[in-house]
Amino acid sequence: MTKYEVSIRDIVHGKNLTVVEPVNMYECFLEDNCFVGPFCEIQKGVKIGSETRIQSHTFICELVQIGHKCFIGHGVMFINDLFKNGAPSTSSNDWIRTNIGDNVSIGSNATILPVRICSNVVIGAGSVVTKDITKPGIYAGNPAKFIREILE
Repeated sequence: MTKYEVSIRDIVHGKNLTVVEPVNMYECFLEDNCFVGPFCEIQKGVKIGSETRIQSHTFICELVQIGHKCFIGHGVMFINDLFKNGAPSTSSNDWIRTNIGDNVSIGSNATILPVRICSNVVIGAGSVVTKDITKPGIYAGNPAKFIREILE
């Protein structure tokens, strides 16, 4: 039997990090005033900006960078492998980066494929982001599409 333990190991973080266990976080970087809810996994190389909140049951895979003052809802899944050959890649060299700007809110149960999302964006709950988002605003659906500008 192979046993894997849930743990927090080899992370680098700024001041006032709040983590609600159990979580699995390793070899990642979180800036000041971040929050991570229970039942999350944050993999190696992930960078999370200051004042960002990661809600429960979220999976953040390698090659993801999240900006400052972001909100990641419950059960959000980040993907770095597009299964180009019809199966998971056997090489991490095939994985693709995801970059999330500042002030981005991602609703619960959204799926974020390897994309770039600019700052000041809201992604609706349950949405699937399949393409880069370069214009601030509200996006929703499968695939996620521009709905409207954010009202001030």
